[in-house]
Amino acid sequence: MFKKPLSSLKTSAPLKSSDRRKLKQRVITAYGISSEDGDLLVPDGILSVKFITHLNEPGTAYLAPEGDPLWFTVGKGADGELIPTTYTLWKKGDILPFLSTPSAVIPVLIGGADLMIPGVIHHTPSLNEGQLVAIRQYTRQDGKPTLSPPLAVGRMALPSDRLREGGQEKGKAVIIVHTWKDNLWDMGSKSDMPEGTVLQPRASEDAEGSGDEAEDSDAGAPPVSVVAEDDAIVPPSEEETSTSATSPTPSYTAQEITELLNKSILQVLSTTLASAPLSTFPIPATLFYTNYVLPSRPAFPTLIIPPSSASGSTEASTPDQPLHIDPQEINIKTSTHKSLTAFLKSVEKASLISLKTPQKHSQQTELVVTSVNAKNPSVIRHSPYVTVKDLELKAAKRAAREEKEKESQQGTGEIEIKELWKPHQTSLELFEGMGGNKSTLYTLTEIKSLINEYIASHNLVNAREQAYINLDNLFLSCIVSKSKGKSKGEEPANVPEFMKRDELTKKVVEKMQSWYEVRADGKDLVCKKGSLKPIQVVIKVRQGRKASTLITGFEPFLVLDADEMAEDLRKACAGATSVSPIFGKPANSGMEVLIQGKQGKAVTEYLTAKGIPKKWIEVMDISGKK
Repeated sequence: MFKKPLSSLKTSAPLKSSDRRKLKQRVITAYGISSEDGDLLVPDGILSVKFITHLNEPGTAYLAPEGDPLWFTVGKGADGELIPTTYTLWKKGDILPFLSTPSAVIPVLIGGADLMIPGVIHHTPSLNEGQLVAIRQYTRQDGKPTLSPPLAVGRMALPSDRLREGGQEKGKAVIIVHTWKDNLWDMGSKSDMPEGTVLQPRASEDAEGSGDEAEDSDAGAPPVSVVAEDDAIVPPSEEETSTSATSPTPSYTAQEITELLNKSILQVLSTTLASAPLSTFPIPATLFYTNYVLPSRPAFPTLIIPPSSASGSTEASTPDQPLHIDPQEINIKTSTHKSLTAFLKSVEKASLISLKTPQKHSQQTELVVTSVNAKNPSVIRHSPYVTVKDLELKAAKRAAREEKEKESQQGTGEIEIKELWKPHQTSLELFEGMGGNKSTLYTLTEIKSLINEYIASHNLVNAREQAYINLDNLFLSCIVSKSKGKSKGEEPANVPEFMKRDELTKKVVEKMQSWYEVRADGKDLVCKKGSLKPIQVVIKVRQGRKASTLITGFEPFLVLDADEMAEDLRKACAGATSVSPIFGKPANSGMEVLIQGKQGKAVTEYLTAKGIPKKWIEVMDISGKK
């Protein structure tokens, strides 16, 4: 719902004391919380702001005094259902039941996809279709199953008992309405995520005498621990969960973790870095570990190295139920090395990489990887496997495909308009250097993707400020204009050293040639050079004090004919209409449709019914107020 920016965002205004009390009472009643918790979640000084989503749905958001969105409603009317945001759920996580999902699924949800049934690991009991739920990330930290704070809010697409029906592997589990890092969340302070909650194994029911001690041990736990201890939190695909209380869960030893990390090194050297250009290096140690080693961990590690602790366990792998251990367990802290420096030095000792130690009094404080040895016999003998990155990319593609199918099934009837850009003049060299084609027409998304890939492959992210990009000669040759009068080879003044990513993308796009593409049912595709301008609907006074509405600039949109539009609007507006060349413009500049009266709303409804997207209709009233 908030994957795209909100429109018509009004200025926030503080609620009156009486309205704040009403809102607090609605929250207390809807979520069954105490008056004290109501004061926490509906604080004094709370603000309200109205908005419209990209689906053209009106809504209201309620903001904390510091600006964090706490609640929102969607739909007409002030009494719509109050939905908590992730900021609110981070304060009190137990006001909604939850489902958990692997870490690889969370970026897909943030991208706008719904949670599918195969992605559900745990769920609270007796969830009804349409019920609001929170989504948490399930990981293993130091061998312990852990749930993150709520990262998304949605509605159940089906009752929870159907999640456990055998053989059902397709379909949606939760329709997502709001996520961490979406455009609603971005309105707030973007605070750091709180720590997760460790799932404690359920004690056997005959151990009732230790109940008080259990309560005392959890007295300092965050609110989510209360939910995590619920008896019905079970994986939907497992028939027997009591075995986890009587039999230890198989896990890797520190030595086995080290072996898997070594496998990850061999994987990345035989694939991603096998033919990496020299400009890729040097790579700081932390970036090498984060961007290359961790994504190359096996997605199904037990197929690569079976854990020794699985022998004799009731959870050992079987043909019908293969043993799976979360790849997140594979990290430096759980290995024999314990530190990244020790791990990389052992890899260097095996002649797989070359390291450089920072000199004394140097600004560089960490090891850097200066080169890799992809011809090492161990790398050549390595058998590739499915990695964590492979699964994440596959999940992202599947989510994008499902979203595209969903949009096509909805069939809005809108004509398809694409803004395109072509490499031109100073941007030609940059696109060739980024692996692009100087003859290709690119969308803004494709331009961003090329720039991001180039930045990642050349390690241009600023080490001190991650939000900034270091500008190399290729970027500078594109975005820096040469001053007149400078001799050849002389550097222009005030050359920037770094720039924010969005600003850099904007500068590159400004150096490109604008094109546009219009596609409509039953019409030939039109692709032209230049910027496409919105249809102008101008209300002005003509002939004394009579107001008229003039429509111009509609010809590029294919589905509109001047004479037909004039006739249709004459009937719709019950007023006189006329068609003529645009006054004061050269011949063949287009036609102008005139309607008597202030008909901005009627014209907008007519154009949208014809398939013109609202963003391509610009209404201006210059008739003056009466």
